[in-house]
Amino acid sequence: MTIPLASFRFEVSIMVENGSSHGLSNPLCSAAFAECSGLEASMTPKTIEEGGNNVEQVHLVGPVTYSQLTLKRGMTQNLDLWRWFTAVTRLGSPTGARADVEVKVLAADGQPALTFQLSRCLPVKIKGPGLVAKDAGLAIEELTIAYARFDVQAA
Repeated sequence: MTIPLASFRFEVSIMVENGSSHGLSNPLCSAAFAECSGLEASMTPKTIEEGGNNVEQVHLVGPVTYSQLTLKRGMTQNLDLWRWFTAVTRLGSPTGARADVEVKVLAADGQPALTFQLSRCLPVKIKGPGLVAKDAGLAIEELTIAYARFDVQAA
């Protein structure tokens, strides 16, 4: 019997290529994320219509596209995510300081059950918290990451 995994038990690890040369530590941030979304791939089929066949179409495998990963966490004084975004946007290189990201979904016992491995990641958006004086909520920062591909592996 397979037990479904809970969506609230996960870990995210961001490893920047040549991070130390950009003043970044590996793994990039030590804080836990409260939310992770965007683990998504889709394929656009190529449709071919055969002459004389009026009742069906032939679908061939087309290009795969990936969503963008969005991570949210309570803002701390750790500015590694902001430093990574700055390093990427100021390098002037078309590849920037890319990273590999692992999102581990944990089983009930806390051990990794599934791992999503995202390759050649770039931060494309970083968002600071909305600051409202009358609100007593947490300051939440948000990072959006574009990735070239992802793979899923069972532990």
